[in-house]
Amino acid sequence: MNISREQVDALNAVVTVAISKDDYSDKVEKVLADYRKNANIPGFRRGQVPMSLIQKQYGKAVLVDEVNKLLQSSLNDYLVEEKLDILGNPLPKVTEEFDWNKDDFTFEFELGLAPDFKVDLEAKSKVTKFEITADEKMIDEQVERIQKQYGKMIPQEKVAEDHTILGTFSNEEKGINNSTTITLDIFNDKKVAKKFIGKKVGDVVSLNTKGLFDDDHKLMDYLKVSHDDVHDLDTEVAFSIQEINAIEKAELNQELFNKLFGEGNVTSVDEVKAKIKEDAEAQFAQQADQKFLNDVIENLIETTKFELPSTFLKKWIQTVGENPLTPEQAEEEYAKSEKGLRYQLIEGKIVADNDLQIQFEDLKAHTSELIKKQMAQFGQTNPSDEEVEGIVARVMSNQDEVKRLSEQVMSEKMLSLFKEKVNAKTKKVNYQDFIKEMYGE
Repeated sequence: MNISREQVDALNAVVTVAISKDDYSDKVEKVLADYRKNANIPGFRRGQVPMSLIQKQYGKAVLVDEVNKLLQSSLNDYLVEEKLDILGNPLPKVTEEFDWNKDDFTFEFELGLAPDFKVDLEAKSKVTKFEITADEKMIDEQVERIQKQYGKMIPQEKVAEDHTILGTFSNEEKGINNSTTITLDIFNDKKVAKKFIGKKVGDVVSLNTKGLFDDDHKLMDYLKVSHDDVHDLDTEVAFSIQEINAIEKAELNQELFNKLFGEGNVTSVDEVKAKIKEDAEAQFAQQADQKFLNDVIENLIETTKFELPSTFLKKWIQTVGENPLTPEQAEEEYAKSEKGLRYQLIEGKIVADNDLQIQFEDLKAHTSELIKKQMAQFGQTNPSDEEVEGIVARVMSNQDEVKRLSEQVMSEKMLSLFKEKVNAKTKKVNYQDFIKEMYGE
């Protein structure tokens, strides 16, 4: 057997595999001999069927099967030995005049090769790393929400300015149907709020969504409208009133502090505000980290330049699905997947250059922390090590879960690396400004 490679260009090559009769004849003869031992053909005793008849009946199929097995194993071994970094899979070059009656065979395969490039994480970039602060207004609003949440609800017959209203926003044509609790200060225009004054349970108030709130993103919260639809949404919605309540706000005293934070952990309003600020900014940091990670990835895709063997990949895409694609369909699929393929190559390069390996202990520790957080949400704040380890073992016995968790661990490693190396400017913002930055508005 002889395998050779012709380098068409930096991204494309053709591998030729030449197989002679000596390479496969022994295996073919052995398979046919086994067939003869077990053949059940009328007129012959088992094991006494003439080899010429076995050859005539099974010879071509066995030959093709054994040659293909030899071809695939030898090609795979060659790719490993030559350390060829290929994209997709080798594509056989179809020969219309291929003759299986010959003794020797030659096969050709097209290869698409991964490009050689560098990733410069420390290059100048447009990426911004946001630090989100909980400002005084947000903290005061949260304190008031807590007072209302733990306060006393007093049913009312008619809506007044400071009442809370439970009801449903609806618009059948737009698919809006969301039950929520509102207060009249959420509306951008005082004229809208006045529509509710004096209304009773069962009344319906008609509202227009355009300019309903000071920030269109609030339509996502109150009406459950998608982000793509909120901007300049101009439609009528009905608000059906189901409950009207006045709230007698809870006093900011030690009894409330103990309910919120445990016995004696917080003893003053200032400490409450400090705790609220700490908890809010911890949550904001996760959102800021995710945006930073996404922005770095987008920047790397944009600025890391390299060519791909696009012609080869489009041909390969035609063959990989259950049903072959037309060249036009493959072109469309390639356009959809090119960005993802580019980042896959960039990520692989970053992982290799920075030795970002996922160790079993990393995966186990990450899973353990996730489980502890989930248990804490259900009131189990101090589970035993044995209990946690038992759950970890069950989770990690599921291969799909292991894959998902591995992706999370690698994402954390990439984030840490980006924080260390990426040349990004830091910008402090409040949460509302961060939302505007995140959606580009």
